[in-house]
Amino acid sequence: MKTRKLIMALSSNFLNTKCHFMSIFLRNIHDFCCKKQAFCLTLLIYITIRHLLSFYIDMLKRFIFLLVGITLTLSAHAGLFGNDQPKYLSGAEAFAFSATPKSDKQIELNWQIADGYYLYKKEIQVTPQNAEIQPLTFPAAENYHDEFFGEVEIFRDQLTLPITFSAAQANASLSVRYQGCTKGFCYPPETVTVSLDGQQAVDSAQNIAKNSENSTASQPLANAPKAEQDQLAENLANNRLSIFWFFLLGIGLAFTPCVLPMLPLLSAIVIGNKQRPNTFKALLLSFAYVQGMALTYTLLGLVVAAIGLPFQVALQSPPVLISLAILFTILAASMFGLFEIRLPNSWQQKLNAMSQKQQGGAFGSVFVMGMIAGLVASPCTSAPLSGALLYVAQSGDLLTGGLALYLLALGMGIPLILITLFGNRILPKSGDWLLKVKTAFGFVMLALPVFLLSRILPSHYEPLMWSALAMVFVGWLISVIPTQGVIKQAVRIVLFLTFAVASYPWANLVWNQGNSSHSAQVSNHLAFERVQSLAELQAKLTASQGKKVMLDLYADWCVACKEFEKYTFTDQAVQQKLAEMVVLQVDMTNNSAQNDELMKHFNVLGLPTILFFDESGKELTQSRVTGFLEANQFLNWLNQL
Repeated sequence: MKTRKLIMALSSNFLNTKCHFMSIFLRNIHDFCCKKQAFCLTLLIYITIRHLLSFYIDMLKRFIFLLVGITLTLSAHAGLFGNDQPKYLSGAEAFAFSATPKSDKQIELNWQIADGYYLYKKEIQVTPQNAEIQPLTFPAAENYHDEFFGEVEIFRDQLTLPITFSAAQANASLSVRYQGCTKGFCYPPETVTVSLDGQQAVDSAQNIAKNSENSTASQPLANAPKAEQDQLAENLANNRLSIFWFFLLGIGLAFTPCVLPMLPLLSAIVIGNKQRPNTFKALLLSFAYVQGMALTYTLLGLVVAAIGLPFQVALQSPPVLISLAILFTILAASMFGLFEIRLPNSWQQKLNAMSQKQQGGAFGSVFVMGMIAGLVASPCTSAPLSGALLYVAQSGDLLTGGLALYLLALGMGIPLILITLFGNRILPKSGDWLLKVKTAFGFVMLALPVFLLSRILPSHYEPLMWSALAMVFVGWLISVIPTQGVIKQAVRIVLFLTFAVASYPWANLVWNQGNSSHSAQVSNHLAFERVQSLAELQAKLTASQGKKVMLDLYADWCVACKEFEKYTFTDQAVQQKLAEMVVLQVDMTNNSAQNDELMKHFNVLGLPTILFFDESGKELTQSRVTGFLEANQFLNWLNQL
């Protein structure tokens, strides 16, 4: 009891004097820090970094838990990336039709309707040929509110419809038309011809089944792969929550060759022209840039889904690419200090009165640069992009498709924001180093014109352009690094070696030593048969009966197409597997009328697109490939056809 009272007394005394002790404590800390400034600064930095790391780790944990929750939810409800089997039955399986003669003047029509499917009463029509029939007598139908036709009468499970002839000739027959649906999907009307003796009815039913098999012959075999874009489009249609997957997929796409070139442009904008912006402003600038890129990417995606490949080809035409290359070259020249780009003062005041008048400092100009970046990234076709475009093209749902495209582009921009933001925080304060960094970013920005021009120039020019850029950049680094000091001398030696390696393509060109290697490389390329038109393709498919066919849709401006050509089609294992097929290729670079006909016939949304056909010449639509696949991935894809 005494102990308890003592504790309470001490606690009360502490509460009464805590402010006094805190004041003394802070005063002592202040006096100590005045004497030990270096130690206190180090301690403060340590405490700050520790708390920041703790905060970021905690936020990362929460983000991971959120993603796991979304993943589990989507997996449970949508089965994303799961079942490869077709979701819907064929028409013959959903509505198995048969006709049975009951007498000379009566025949019975029967439908075995699969579970979950139904036939519309009003869509069942029986038209006699060379005969007269009595009015149809239907069994009791079920009233149903259909999402396609409103209030209707339907039949489930089984339907038996007797047909009585009042007069008939020897060659009398019936034309039977019917249509059915299931939840979320409707079948086209089917028409069957039934003879009076019923024999033709059996044949017709068999023909329907056969035609249904042929119409679904484009579906892959049970062990054939289902294209990722088809899975994404299907799940986007079935479960709208699947759009959050596009954000995660966009983060992965941020590290592809189509998006990485955006990093130097964004970094140069955030660094600015005179001084480093604070963290908050760097975040706002990065966000404005990514919003410009995301909105442009989304709008272009919707336009491509609505108009098709010609719009994408127009964006990648030589005049557009050359114009963008010139623009980025001018921007790089301004980073070298040759001149300074500023918006008019009136524009600057309207766009951002709070921002500094420096290059990239106005949020409006940063947003515009993000829009240009969206133009640069737009031609890169990946499975997520194709899935969203496929969903928009098939469903016409611009809202859901546009949101999926926006989340995809936003995910692509998040790593750019983080890299730029944290890179901005670890940089030292303003000084002479900033001019050197600005010049370095000018060299890095010159990579964008090389990236753009490589789409339209012959392939052997690309290594020469990269080599020239690397040599100039390394030469500049050598000139700015001081010669004093052992470490700096070692760095200069490494840079000299790097310069020598970077000059290798030009050495081959000068010494004419690249001819043999180039010939060997060409000989190692896959030998495609070129086709130019749909008629020529159909002739090739007819001539190749008994063998599978691969059709590669290629364009010079398509980066992933060139990656296929350089890294995948040169693989010996891939070539051995493709030796079992007929390999065809269509050059879509110029988007000719013949190209447009092929594109519309196969509903091609972007490049690269690789089509596969079975031995009878039917396309395996769900086995399409869009976006780059490495050699081992593509080989696995081929093995499952």
